[in-house]
Amino acid sequence: MGEGRLYRFLAVLAVLALLVTACSGDGGSDEDAGDEETTDAAGAAEEEPAEEEPAAGEDEGTEAADGGGGSSDEPIRIGMLTSFTGPFTPWGIQLQAGMQMAAEEINADGGVDGRMIELVEADDQNNPEEGVTAFERMVEQDGVVGVGGVISSDVGLATSRTAEELEVPLFMVKGGATDILTADSRYTFRTCLPSAPMTAGPLVQYLQENDLSRVGAIIADYAWGQAVREALETALDEAGIEYQIEVAPVGETDFTTYLRALDEFGPDVIAATGHPPGAGPITIQAADLGFEVPVTGPYAPFSTVFEGVGDAAFDTYADYGCADYSSEDYQELAARFAEFSDFGFMEDDAVAGYGIVTMLAEAVGEVGDDPVAVAEYLHAGSFDLPGYSHTMSWTEWGELAESQPAFAIIREMEPPEGINEGAGWYPEVLLVPEPLEPYQ
Repeated sequence: MGEGRLYRFLAVLAVLALLVTACSGDGGSDEDAGDEETTDAAGAAEEEPAEEEPAAGEDEGTEAADGGGGSSDEPIRIGMLTSFTGPFTPWGIQLQAGMQMAAEEINADGGVDGRMIELVEADDQNNPEEGVTAFERMVEQDGVVGVGGVISSDVGLATSRTAEELEVPLFMVKGGATDILTADSRYTFRTCLPSAPMTAGPLVQYLQENDLSRVGAIIADYAWGQAVREALETALDEAGIEYQIEVAPVGETDFTTYLRALDEFGPDVIAATGHPPGAGPITIQAADLGFEVPVTGPYAPFSTVFEGVGDAAFDTYADYGCADYSSEDYQELAARFAEFSDFGFMEDDAVAGYGIVTMLAEAVGEVGDDPVAVAEYLHAGSFDLPGYSHTMSWTEWGELAESQPAFAIIREMEPPEGINEGAGWYPEVLLVPEPLEPYQ
């Protein structure tokens, strides 16, 4: 392996290997917590005002539980709980920028019945206990109508139980662990990444539409990898597609032996979705060994992958996401995002963040600030959100009811005007599948 490829190999390991903690049941990061902040739509930090006792004869409850919400000057507080430090920072800061952009645009347009959106931010540090503490603080002290932004499955599992107990909507962005949702979940909602067993559907549809019949997969020997393996075996058997699955340790970095075993099989696609820390190295090593087939990833940020893998990603690295990069509404949204933020490319995490604020603002405008009423409104409706590859709606227990993750591959090409300028690459959407059957 040349010096350049070795550098990219190590760089992508530093990012993608950390995905393992999002999908497993392991503990969180030990990094120090960032201070919780309350921000306005522009993201500038403000000190949290001290609570004041109501004047004599004045009602303590100025917010109504029915349509119209609180008083005309009372802000609508929305919680942002995500990772600003630790391994999931690339996901978290995109989510943050998407939520801030939505709040700023809503406020610039007069707010919700004259009320401004105010974001209350907290860093979960990829730590379940920190996530729960921050969630409780947002609900009990800040009076948020809902909280969005969770990336880690570990944090999602812990905070979802708290959301159900406190009856306040909580939005997952990533985190595909099946046990985040239960049959009794009513306040936890997935928004981007569906449950792990639903990941095989888009791959099968891509294979069938392109008359491909052989899949080679490398999965990691832990909970997420085994869940993906089960999903692949079930879906590929039902579709009559041949496959060969190699099982590697979670910490494996040299996939030469596994890839050579797959080379003898002759796959049309290599699925690395079940080995998050190996997706980048597998892409590089497959190219070095002469494979000329797509390598599917684990819902990672395209820009982060390209920074690590480099030119080896061209026409090879493919991944799933909830954004449809080929659609006009995504490209219009992403062009505004590039002007609003420091990011040239709008990942699906930012699209999800924008959508969370949009939905909560609509709900408050219709049913007021009561989180229970907001959750009921969300369950009863469906939402056509800009940039998304599917309509947003949920099952009774909060699983995506119409998930259609776009399957896209990195191409060496000139991006659309105003997006990812000067980068020389862009995701080409290969397939937006039919809606996936919700996992129960």
